[in-house]
Amino acid sequence: MKTFISLALLVLVHLSYAQDIEVQINPDKVTDNIYLLYGAGGNIGLFLGEDGAVMIDDQFAKMSEKIMYVVDSLSETPIRYLINTHWHGDHTGGNAYFAEEGATIVAHENVRERLSHEQIRPFGRSTEAAPEIAWPKLTYNDEMQIHINGESLQLIHHHNAHTDGDAFIYFPSYNVLHMGDCFFRNRFPFIDVQMGGSPDGLIEAVAGALMLCDEDTKIIPGHGILSDKQDLLDYHQMLKIMRDRVKAEIKKATAEDALDFASLTKGFEAWGEGFISGEKFVKTLYKAYSEE
Repeated sequence: MKTFISLALLVLVHLSYAQDIEVQINPDKVTDNIYLLYGAGGNIGLFLGEDGAVMIDDQFAKMSEKIMYVVDSLSETPIRYLINTHWHGDHTGGNAYFAEEGATIVAHENVRERLSHEQIRPFGRSTEAAPEIAWPKLTYNDEMQIHINGESLQLIHHHNAHTDGDAFIYFPSYNVLHMGDCFFRNRFPFIDVQMGGSPDGLIEAVAGALMLCDEDTKIIPGHGILSDKQDLLDYHQMLKIMRDRVKAEIKKATAEDALDFASLTKGFEAWGEGFISGEKFVKTLYKAYSEE
């Protein structure tokens, strides 16, 4: 039996290693000097110019060298600023690596708070504090601007949305918006209620993003391909419909174990094929609104 378990673990290790090797960083040109980088974790935004590169999010730590290789192939200048849209590890895992390479990390003050302390997660799990070098060195409360490469990047905080430290990064001259995990394109989102997120806060944040956008805005979601305003409108509509459906069940005093998940997600079946299934999303909404 021990031999079987050992062999099974060995297979899992080899599969994990093989997957790490196979995952590549793929750049998608958004404008002449803005790129979207796909890989393992949240989508990366990259802004290039003579003053230095600005990178938005950095995926998992294991991807850092691959990310740097692609950045070096695209940019003649080093990464000057690294902006975190929120604290989750698939968006901040490379912080230490890029800080050591000279990047100054910028984020909402709650991101620094989360990264600098152990975070207790569901089912007794925990996320250890990141090393100090990985903590943001420049923080802000509501808004911040970074003036670089002839552009004034706007960092806009939306409280209690996906987490309690979310930021949008808007490039007004280029009409490009990076939304972090406040936007999952054509997928149900993960709302980290335990870390300050809320369904209503997320809906409000998306409504705020829509006010920034027009038909030509290019939107970088936290997960999914490059998007436009119609994609964001579809996402906003889904959030409101799902909220109303779940609230109606709560009003009828339907118990959680009696919820009809197929009915509640009708019309959005494909949205549950990502990280968050329809059942998980419904349960998140049910718990959040039941506690109001």
